[in-house]
Amino acid sequence: MNLLSVGASYRTADIGTLERLTITDGDIPQLLHKLVSQPYVGEAVVLSTCNRVEIYAAVSGFHGGLGDVCNVLSEVSGIPATELAGHLYVHYDEAAVLHSFRLSAGLDSMVVGEAQILGQLRDAYHAATESDTAGRLLHELMQQTLRVGKRAHAETGIDKAGQSVVTAALEVAATYLGDLEGKPALVIGAGAMGALTVATLTRAGVGPVRITNRSAARADRLAEAYGAVALPYEELDAALREADLVISATASSEPVLTRQRLEAAGPLVVLDLAVPRDVAPDAHGVDGVTVIDIDSLAASRRAMPAAAETAAVEQIVTAEVDHFLGWLRGADIAPTVAALRNRADDVMTAELRKLWSRKPDFTEEQRAEVSRTLHRVVQQLLHSPTVRVRQLAAEPGGDQYAAMLRELFDLDVPHATPAAAVPEIGGNP
Repeated sequence: MNLLSVGASYRTADIGTLERLTITDGDIPQLLHKLVSQPYVGEAVVLSTCNRVEIYAAVSGFHGGLGDVCNVLSEVSGIPATELAGHLYVHYDEAAVLHSFRLSAGLDSMVVGEAQILGQLRDAYHAATESDTAGRLLHELMQQTLRVGKRAHAETGIDKAGQSVVTAALEVAATYLGDLEGKPALVIGAGAMGALTVATLTRAGVGPVRITNRSAARADRLAEAYGAVALPYEELDAALREADLVISATASSEPVLTRQRLEAAGPLVVLDLAVPRDVAPDAHGVDGVTVIDIDSLAASRRAMPAAAETAAVEQIVTAEVDHFLGWLRGADIAPTVAALRNRADDVMTAELRKLWSRKPDFTEEQRAEVSRTLHRVVQQLLHSPTVRVRQLAAEPGGDQYAAMLRELFDLDVPHATPAAAVPEIGGNP
């Protein structure tokens, strides 16, 4: 099996395309099972955030796996495959590992260095584990991806530039409202993004902060945790009139802030951090209302970290990719080593049967002693070469050693495809 990652993000697709690609939490299990039911896909993890959708897959062939993943994404989004192809980036094997590690470290985020992506990756991995669609390869990739992200944040100052998309959005809002401290704010939505928004607003001294959500219980809990005020969702229109700043981050499939609603709200700045968008397309341009959405943030690319911090993280990522590829090469040779030992056992068993047929007078004790002795001889003969071949396989170009063993001993190893025989493809970003 080989690694494949296919996705679309704020770098390659506009907000309209990302909206169509968005996968809700409730739909992820079904999508995971659909992916692993495809001919070339053996494992799958789905990451869906406000500004990216990515599929990580273990595939038995590059072209077949890519076709399977693209067809599934086309089906669930309703976007024709030919149109979708122009918005996707594709990474294979080493490039897929590199992309995954850079993503977890915050290097591919809209706000470079933000740590929110780590939690989103953790949730994606958990969903795949719950759905039993992550096998040995993706379990290892996801665990190492999370570890690399934590290491990058712990050992460098990459996260000093900006903690999240929310931070960047507030910086843009400040260009319209001035100092945000003391400005009345309304947060619509009490999910993960809503909670992050409330925490960020509180730290920044914005307030009073009000929260409204279709589920009143979630709004109440969030408000209590941060000293904010929870409002019934039915009072949304009145709450809009009292706010200078509105941050909307719901999981609604339909716009929450319509043109009519914003026209009645009066002057305010709206940060639409939801995908699909919470602000109706025709609500842009309402007098006195400034709407900042994901596209606006992508264009601004605020909060860039120092070059030295970025270089330090890139160095960590490069070293970790080499380490992971070493593990991968070692894991690739394991079935070949196992097949060699099985071949030795089969030969030994066959020879013992011949011996017992010629020496029927051997007692059970004598037979056991001969078997143990022969087994020890075989194990000693195989020990050094198999240990050494594992070490060699972990080095660059190590895949050749597994191929040589299979050729020399005529071993039949299922799915033993040399890594060098498949294409190295990495898209942008």
